Amino acid sequence: MLPQACRPGQDGAVTTTDQGPAAPVAATALRPLGLRDVRLDGSFLGELQATNGTVSIPKGAEHLEEQWDNFRNVAKGVTDAEYHGPNYEDGEAYKWLEAVAWEAGRSTDPRLIDWLESRTALVAAAQDEDGYLGTFVQSGRRDERYGQLDFDHEIFNMGAMIQSAVAQYRATGRTALLDVARRAGDHLHRTFGTGPGQREGFCGHPVAELALVELYRATGEQRYLDQAKYFVDAHGRSILAPGNPGRAAYLSDRIPVRETTAPEGHAVRAIYLAAGATDVAIETGDTELLEKLETQWQNMVRTKMYVNGGLGSRWDGESFGNPYELPNDVAYGETCAAVASLQWSWRLLLATGRAKYADLFEWQLYNAVLPGVSLDRSKYFYVNALQVRADSDDADKRAPGNGRQPWFGTSCCPTNLMRTFASLQHYIATSNESGVQIHQYAAGSITAGDLQLSVATDYPLSGRVVITVDQPVETAISLRIPAWSAGAEIAVGDEVVPGVAGTYATVRRDWRAGDRIVLNLPMAPRLVHGHPRVEGIRGSVAICCGPLLYAVEQADQAAPVDDLVLTGATLDEVPGTDRITARGATWQSSSELYADVPAGVDEAVQITALPYYQWANREVGPMKVWLPYQPAVSSVDARTTS
Repeated sequence: MLPQACRPGQDGAVTTTDQGPAAPVAATALRPLGLRDVRLDGSFLGELQATNGTVSIPKGAEHLEEQWDNFRNVAKGVTDAEYHGPNYEDGEAYKWLEAVAWEAGRSTDPRLIDWLESRTALVAAAQDEDGYLGTFVQSGRRDERYGQLDFDHEIFNMGAMIQSAVAQYRATGRTALLDVARRAGDHLHRTFGTGPGQREGFCGHPVAELALVELYRATGEQRYLDQAKYFVDAHGRSILAPGNPGRAAYLSDRIPVRETTAPEGHAVRAIYLAAGATDVAIETGDTELLEKLETQWQNMVRTKMYVNGGLGSRWDGESFGNPYELPNDVAYGETCAAVASLQWSWRLLLATGRAKYADLFEWQLYNAVLPGVSLDRSKYFYVNALQVRADSDDADKRAPGNGRQPWFGTSCCPTNLMRTFASLQHYIATSNESGVQIHQYAAGSITAGDLQLSVATDYPLSGRVVITVDQPVETAISLRIPAWSAGAEIAVGDEVVPGVAGTYATVRRDWRAGDRIVLNLPMAPRLVHGHPRVEGIRGSVAICCGPLLYAVEQADQAAPVDDLVLTGATLDEVPGTDRITARGATWQSSSELYADVPAGVDEAVQITALPYYQWANREVGPMKVWLPYQPAVSSVDARTTS
């Protein structure tokens, strides 16, 4: 007998069925709230989610329209028609459909239900009788199934479909796509493993590991969890690239997950695998595996992550580099890698309750994920560098110097952003037997059992968060105090208590309607320094304010961005804006590439910085996050001679 939350209802019934992404079956430190228990209203994240629904998702429908012809042709048995997109484009269509599902769970837009019904019907019609589904192979582009596990993304595509199906079921109660997902999951379970008639192997691009655990959570069927565990444990034996360690690393197949101490290879693949392995560890009670994954996460943060939370330092292989290999102007920092990291940190947060995972989630959301989409939500960055030089010239349209693009031939970043923003409310709060925990701050409402809360805030532009009790109950309310927030205070009535940065502050009361908790997080601008082993930022600083990283963009400067030097530690907020100004100067210009004496500084200038996620929305030009720092240079006499 399935738990009530896992029982499929009648297709088409719009009912609350389950919790959001990664709602565990096994006991965890924290439990997600129900889909409709958190509502985002106005303010920053609410506006982001709303415009994702009204702008990004409809535009995604337009961009992906031809892709659905692949499903139509397969269903009709047509094999000589043009194939639209690369072999992994099925997965991107499914990610978009997942975004549609989450949006349909709270929206009355009739287009959403039409998209769910029509696209689900196309997917179901294309599926083979044995559960296999992959339009690239089914349309005759390959002679056999699974002939190129390292490249063809067949299992990846089915995994993305399963994720979309679970989202649709949880958000709307519809089970038509869930039925397709179960048939696909059963096919994978019959096909891959070490038993009689099975073959060893897994997909070169992880995502099925995550998806199969979610399918287990939605249906209660143990075989899906077993299959996810098999795929996780199969990695690291060079099955896909025997005798080729470099290729094996790219495919997360060089070192077993249980022996990996820091992620390597293709950044998106590595982090999806880590997130899927975390799901497996949670549901199987494998504490040893969970500890290994926490170590892997910690080493990633300490040695392989950009200051904005971006992951992947090499264009070659879209991969992690060596420890401290974090170049700024040729950084890759794929948007999808940051999205994958959100999923991983969320799972580790649920498993452990540790604030550091919610801290990184917040930092990456604002500074590594959000920069991937324009302010009007219509254009995207695939790659997120921390510096664009003057006169940069790159033919690859993914290069940030070419600006955000309406779409990409590989559309993973736009569709990943859509499904992430459509499901943002899932990541705001959790509960357990002790009470409710608020991890991310946004205006709206939270319901946790009998407790009902209203949240008013302009976060992240303001550090003031007011939480009002609407429905009273005796319980504990825990508030995350971000690691950057030294000096935070929590006021309850006349009582004011300090908050310790990097922890949760817990207040237990017999709450009454109208009671308020006021959280004040100091938001003074600050400088951060990089590790001296990171070439290119030694002796430099970056500007931050609250949870936002800042950048300097040419449109705001009187001097060339490439020549700017920060000469003072005083940072001033520009009233009525989100800009920050600082005292600076410029390097002395020289026509010589190399010289016998070091460069000095020239004219004093004012430096103006804006939130990093906003850059490249006015014009595309020079930008940098890290500024050389020479505080000994006087602002009165900044001119020197060499």
